[in-house]
Amino acid sequence: MKKILQDLNFEELSSLVLARGEKPFRARQLFEGLMQGKAISEIPISAALKTSLLEEYEGAPVKILETYVSKDGTKKFLFLLADGNIVEGVLMSYKYGNTQCVSTQVGCRMGCKFCASTLNGRIRDLTAGEILGQILCVNRAEGGTLKERKVTNVVLMGSGEPFDNYDNVVKFLRLVTAEGGIHISARNISLSTCGLVPEMKRFALENIPLNLTVSLHAVTDEERKRTMPIANRYKIAEILDACAFYFERTGRRYIFEYSLIAGENCDEQHALALSELLKGKPCHVNLIRLNEVKERELKTTTEKDAYRFLGILEKQGISATLRRSMGSDIGGACGQLRARYLSEN
Repeated sequence: MKKILQDLNFEELSSLVLARGEKPFRARQLFEGLMQGKAISEIPISAALKTSLLEEYEGAPVKILETYVSKDGTKKFLFLLADGNIVEGVLMSYKYGNTQCVSTQVGCRMGCKFCASTLNGRIRDLTAGEILGQILCVNRAEGGTLKERKVTNVVLMGSGEPFDNYDNVVKFLRLVTAEGGIHISARNISLSTCGLVPEMKRFALENIPLNLTVSLHAVTDEERKRTMPIANRYKIAEILDACAFYFERTGRRYIFEYSLIAGENCDEQHALALSELLKGKPCHVNLIRLNEVKERELKTTTEKDAYRFLGILEKQGISATLRRSMGSDIGGACGQLRARYLSEN
């Protein structure tokens, strides 16, 4: 596999172009073309520069392989990478704009029992440019430009654990927020982690004030271990400590994702325990009715019970919402579509 030009920021791209004997304005042409989602061959630069670049770099490192449209308007994409691997993403429309969910790894090794991304483990990390490439492809496919973006918000909640691919993810975040490029504000980006405590604390020092989201899904360490192997390494108390450090350094409240699993974590006692755990903390709880994975035995709760759980949290003074289920008819949950595509092909 060749190198990926989208891994480079504008300064690095400028150095590359100058080293090939080209004038400085070619760097701007190249950068803007890449940020518009174009392949190297489509960008109006000299033939000599194109030939030189294509000898060393992938012409189009990320391509949309398949697009599926849900009855609710949600779009699910399968992306083909240059080495033949496949990752997936989702585009969801809200009143405030369009949110794209991106993948950070091919597969995942965290082993969470409710997630299809982990079924075949982690194949490899994505580079910063491959993560960015997912957004550039979708923005272009939806008719977006750099001035009129069709992707306005980003969530790193697709396949992979972002902090298990720390360096590439941080570089991606610097690329996607950079002026002159797709330039999405850090405040419009959410990163979801299963709770890698050292990386959470390290990230608090990166000066990228995004929305930090932690997959909690339980109120005790023993219960969490039943569905999340990472709980054998880090306790809930350690996660709360890392969240407090993030708030201290960034001033940004943090978010907990809590998937409601029937018979596991969603009765009144769990709601009261969760309220007690989080009371007084600068956080928000995002309740999710579990997207069932056919290879797993876990089942979702009823909508009525989900709203009852939400009501208890609110009565206890906890900021919380119940996430609207989107794209379930097209395998909207993380990893489902890729798993199905690979089994069929």
